[in-house]
Amino acid sequence: MLLDTLTDHLEGLAAQRDGVLGVLPGLIADDSPGWIPAASLVREPYEGLLALVDATAAQWSAPRHVAAALLWKTYGYWHTMPMALGWALGRRVPLMRLEDTLVKPSAAGVTVAASRVTVAVLPGDPLAGADGTIVVPDLGAAIRDALLESQYPLIRALSATTKVGERTLWGSTAEAIAHPLLTLGSFDEAARLLEEIGPPVAGLVVPDGDGYRRRTCCLWVTLPDADPCSTCCVC
Repeated sequence: MLLDTLTDHLEGLAAQRDGVLGVLPGLIADDSPGWIPAASLVREPYEGLLALVDATAAQWSAPRHVAAALLWKTYGYWHTMPMALGWALGRRVPLMRLEDTLVKPSAAGVTVAASRVTVAVLPGDPLAGADGTIVVPDLGAAIRDALLESQYPLIRALSATTKVGERTLWGSTAEAIAHPLLTLGSFDEAARLLEEIGPPVAGLVVPDGDGYRRRTCCLWVTLPDADPCSTCCVC
């Protein structure tokens, strides 16, 4: 059932992309100007990070702390989603370390790319030991370690510079795990993965009917005339 759902999804996606499957050309990091090493964003005085926040603030006429939350909602989603889908579809998790992650401003807020990806696999996987893989005993723990290594420095910097709560930002990461898995089936798989990962994302998304509800708010609803997200805790 999951494979059939994925096949239908990919066929529909290809139709929307003029037949292109996989990574779109605009998402491939090359030597063109504009790519920013994510690691540079967490160096004080955080000028590069605040430039992205302020661009988001200008785009949405948002206060700085709201802009930081919206920026993270985009960055966190695209950085997290490959790990969630890799776990769900093949128990092979692509890890983008902070030092290997690149970003650049885009119409969506930011585009996220990688200069190198390491795939975490379990000991019994046929790919275990192959170039570009790392063998781990627990994929949930591997994802947690990846989040703490590659996302927490950015979350900490955003919180310190704009006063947005760290829990608010981790809530968007939790949704970035839950949302793509829900599109492939039920919330059960997402709940299982969130529990396997544990803190800082466990418990931030809870079942609600056929879907889920966040226990944090991404602050989109605070914008003028904005409707709350369907999963928001305030609606």
